Amino acid sequence: QVQLVESGGGLVQAGGSLRLSCVASASKYPINAMGWYRQAPGKERELVAIIHIGGTTRYADSVVGRFTISRENAKNTVHLQMNGLKPEDTALYYCNGRTAWGDSWGQGTQVTVSS
Repeated sequence: QVQLVESGGGLVQAGGSLRLSCVASASKYPINAMGWYRQAPGKERELVAIIHIGGTTRYADSVVGRFTISRENAKNTVHLQMNGLKPEDTALYYCNGRTAWGDSWGQGTQVTVSS
């Protein structure tokens, strides 16, 4: 298991920006992918963005053009730059790290966007 610690959530007005960060503890195995998921009240957890160790990225359609995921492999750190935030982006955001042995999750950081 990899321990993940998120930071950077908060309250922002619609149209504003936030930057989430997630640091992974040292892992015995390579962390092949790191990503961000979110879960709003009453909804299922959904993928927001993911970045593989080689740099390939994938985004949810709803955030394309607004969010950017980046990774510092040497520091086992992933960032999510969120611009043009909308009230529907309000959710608990979870960091995910994937190794050959499975997924690890952070505790989550709350993002609230007011209209």
